[in-house]
Amino acid sequence: MKPTIAIVTGGSSGIGLETARALRARGVTVYALSRRPAEGEHLCCDVSDAQAVRAAVDEVLAREGRIDLLVNCAGMGISGAMEFTPDADARRLMEVNVLGVSNALCAVLPAMRAQRSGRIVNISSVAAVAPIPFQAWYSASKAAVNALTMAAANEVRPWGIAVISVMPGDTRTGFTASRRKFEAGDGVYGGRIARSVQKMERDEEGGMTAQAAGQKIAKIALGRSRRPVQSLGLTYKACAMLAKFLPARAVRFLLAVLYGR
Repeated sequence: MKPTIAIVTGGSSGIGLETARALRARGVTVYALSRRPAEGEHLCCDVSDAQAVRAAVDEVLAREGRIDLLVNCAGMGISGAMEFTPDADARRLMEVNVLGVSNALCAVLPAMRAQRSGRIVNISSVAAVAPIPFQAWYSASKAAVNALTMAAANEVRPWGIAVISVMPGDTRTGFTASRRKFEAGDGVYGGRIARSVQKMERDEEGGMTAQAAGQKIAKIALGRSRRPVQSLGLTYKACAMLAKFLPARAVRFLLAVLYGR
């Protein structure tokens, strides 16, 4: 039986690195796509550059002849009031978090259609269904990933390709330290920007380990479930369920209590 060939974007750190490790431990041949060096087979690539992504995918195909799995982990975060977030930074976040997913997905689809098989796992966030105050752009980008996943899943279903979105919650990774923080306007907002970000960072530092998240994502990636949107951990499954069934004003109130005061 031929080994599974996988591409993991953002595979140099955090959830991407741990997902790549977990897949390799299960016998998968993994190519990490990232701007920085990564373990194992690595191709230098900025996911926001569609041509670079296609070139990297073509290189994997030239070496292996097929691609069975894509896991889109590359992403970035910014925090701050929408009013004071620079347009260039909001645009960059959307280019990485949304177009980066689309670029990789579109690059692997021709090969997966030819194979009439494949799985694509896009890493989203519980913030997609529970948008966090002062993380509006990040939340919007992850909501877009969920929408893209749902649409693409139906588009490619006739070829036996599954597209899944996985929503982690708070996770201990370097993502917390690397988040771009915009504190402008904190005085106007009564110090709520700083308080919200501090609360969010405490939650992340006390959250699931990146290794645990990677193990769970690898299990989903190699499984058979086609459920298009899945949460990691019982707590966040409950959060996603509440966000789905509670009235929008109730969800807004709960998020205001947690992160908006």
